[in-house]
Amino acid sequence: MLLDCFSNSRGGPIGIDVGDDNVKLVQLKMPGKALFNIGADKNNDKHINLIAGGIKNRPLEIKPGSADWQRWAIEALRQLTANGKFHGREVTATIPADDVFIDNMKIPKTKNSQWTDAVLAKIKHKLPAPPDQIVIKYVPAEEDNVVVMATKREILDRHLAIYENAQLSVKSLAVWPEALINSYTKFFGRLQSDVDVVVMLLDIEPTCAKVVICRHKNLLFAHCISIGADGLESEQAMEKLMQQLSSFRRQFSSLYRKAQIERVIFLSGLAVDRNICATIAKQMEMPAQMGDCLAAIETANTSEPGIERRECKCSWATAFGLGLS
Repeated sequence: MLLDCFSNSRGGPIGIDVGDDNVKLVQLKMPGKALFNIGADKNNDKHINLIAGGIKNRPLEIKPGSADWQRWAIEALRQLTANGKFHGREVTATIPADDVFIDNMKIPKTKNSQWTDAVLAKIKHKLPAPPDQIVIKYVPAEEDNVVVMATKREILDRHLAIYENAQLSVKSLAVWPEALINSYTKFFGRLQSDVDVVVMLLDIEPTCAKVVICRHKNLLFAHCISIGADGLESEQAMEKLMQQLSSFRRQFSSLYRKAQIERVIFLSGLAVDRNICATIAKQMEMPAQMGDCLAAIETANTSEPGIERRECKCSWATAFGLGLS
């Protein structure tokens, strides 16, 4: 069954990034807008402001994806949203990267009204479950390409149940590539000269690395690598990561003859040592830019918003992108 439940939202919802290892929440206020009972601040009116945030790490004894993990996630959300700094119960959330199947391909040559069926026929043997048990989103890209994203319906229902039991209202479910693009365009791609530039976004988390190639707001390519910051001090792990990134660049070049990646942007902030980022950029032989979302925002409240910005060793790019939706 084909559904487009992954959609962008507008306004100021709480952005929630529920992963296997932690739960992260942020709420942002866009320039010149009031959020609930918060008025515009003359000093911060031209900036994106952090209203509230929080994080809880998964206890080591709880297995990711288990019933205990689901109960922990519900309780973590209840505790984080009960601190009084968050306004409202409306959220924008996403499915963890490990639970999202992604494929990048040429649109089969067929009638315009039938191309989605043709794509499904071409990839159904790769899907993690039969098509009637899958929720799929197709994102048409440049040069007759498409990015296909899918998740099992049971995983989607599990996450919806988490938010329902935490007494939160889901405004929309987004996919992580779109969340990363939101963070990039709102914080690091704001110049007119950035609009036509093709960039690679690299968000290295503890156990995985999320890769997105986009032309400003337009998604062109996405994939997730099962190698993260926890293992990158190993020379062997770094070599495997570079092999994967090189493979993605070759695949991208075969799909997009008219597009060329001009720079790589690291969205992990303080979660990854800068020397590791420098090594990756050097081996890729590409200009690089550090993209720390926490450093790119103002704090709307004088009280602590719930995130220790100076010593925070985790990536907030997905959560911020959701909060910006």
